[in-house]
Amino acid sequence: MSDPAGRTGTAENGAEHGLGQLVASATAEMSALVHDEIALAKAQLRQDVRRGAISGLGFAAAGMVLLFSLPMLSFALAYGFRAWTGWHMSVCFLLSFAVNVVVAGLLGLIGAVFAKKAKRGKGPQKTAASVKRTAALLQKAKPHPRPDASAVREGAAGVARSSV
Repeated sequence: MSDPAGRTGTAENGAEHGLGQLVASATAEMSALVHDEIALAKAQLRQDVRRGAISGLGFAAAGMVLLFSLPMLSFALAYGFRAWTGWHMSVCFLLSFAVNVVVAGLLGLIGAVFAKKAKRGKGPQKTAASVKRTAALLQKAKPHPRPDASAVREGAAGVARSSV
């Protein structure tokens, strides 16, 4: 009924309990690390998507300006150039068209700059590298060596057990 050596439930259970807590703590920390890495990747992807959206809006704005402003701006600029320079009307219309093309080109250039920024986004690459470093570190980690099985048996043979 009782251990003659008086060691039942003391050091061995305490060590197992401590080891269990250690494993549970390590598992919880690893889970938290993985969740944090995922959250970081999502945040960085959101930034890249935002840049891509701005790029798309820049291209759309360039197209809309070119499409809707050509008739009004062409006539206004052509008549303005005619009044200012006295050139022939066809030359003034060509000049007004060139101004519209330059404006659309500048807006397209702004869209292209944002598209390159979105393409060069390092967010997921940084997170992937961090995850790879964490995995490599965990693969190198080794548990404490277990005691030799024969030594454990010899130690257990020396303990007298009472019969029930």
